[in-house]
Amino acid sequence: QVQLVESGGGLVQAGGSLRLSCAASGSIFSINVMSWYRQAPGKQRELVGTIARSGSINYVDSMKGRFTISRDNAKNTLYLQMNSLKPEDTAVYYCKAQVIGMDYWGKGTLVTVSS
Repeated sequence: QVQLVESGGGLVQAGGSLRLSCAASGSIFSINVMSWYRQAPGKQRELVGTIARSGSINYVDSMKGRFTISRDNAKNTLYLQMNSLKPEDTAVYYCKAQVIGMDYWGKGTLVTVSS
């Protein structure tokens, strides 16, 4: 079992920045890939990017440049740094942990970007 808790969301003006955190606990050693997703109101959940156990990071093309994924292994925490935020970035942001045969999700953190 893996437990994930996101934090760091909130209200920010367009052009601002936020750093989201995802604290992982439980069977962390079993995690192969961690990902950030987001779900805007009325839209499907979409991938932002992933970080593999090896540290290799990949982003969806539309997210490149403004979003940066990182992790602190000592703190078992995944981060998403978001810069130059736009109103269309308003969404609930989720982290996901992939282990063999199962995905674990956090409950998400809401980011609202005002124009």
